[in-house]
Amino acid sequence: MATQLEIIAEKQRLEHIARNLYATTNAYSAANKNALSDGDEKGKGEYANSIGSSVDIQNRINSLGRNQYGTTNEYSLTNKDALSDGDEFGKGEVNGSIGSATDIKIRNESIGRNRYGTNNGYNSTNKDALSDGDEFGKGEVNGSIGSSTDINNRIDNLNRNRYGTTNEYSLINKDALSDGDEFGKGDNNGQVGSLTDINTRLTVVATNKFNDTKRYPDF
Repeated sequence: MATQLEIIAEKQRLEHIARNLYATTNAYSAANKNALSDGDEKGKGEYANSIGSSVDIQNRINSLGRNQYGTTNEYSLTNKDALSDGDEFGKGEVNGSIGSATDIKIRNESIGRNRYGTNNGYNSTNKDALSDGDEFGKGEVNGSIGSSTDINNRIDNLNRNRYGTTNEYSLINKDALSDGDEFGKGDNNGQVGSLTDINTRLTVVATNKFNDTKRYPDF
């Protein structure tokens, strides 16, 4: 005897089946009318060379109608609209020309603004690539490197630098050693740090209640 749950389940199953267009005698398959593209909204499967619902077919016809290319005018390497012949369509190379009319115009304008070209290539022998005192070249020539601005900035920086080839900053330079001024901080006879460092350390040590004879936590 069926349980109450099985009775309810069977009732609902029958209700769902009643709403279903397809059943054992009308199964949805490749042979079902509603599975084939026969001009209605239901079927989309290929039928007599037709594919898609009626809306699909109409949209495809509209799209093809707007497309200037087709089976008799395919877009290919031999199609006029694929070649750069002076209009806006083709961009493929033809007789040394590449790009649409707009592409070619913009390229010509860019080349016109460029001071370098096939007869004046930018390279290591070009005057404007060498550091000869102007703003263009920066490549080394006769020991000079950089544009005139670069050189002037470097000279200005070097003049502000207290160290140089005759007074290099090193372990033996007075300004590298802790000798009581603000410059040197390197160890000098057991002393380390600038004058400020030393004074700060002495102040901190003086306020510290722990020292060599009274270590933390031995108090």
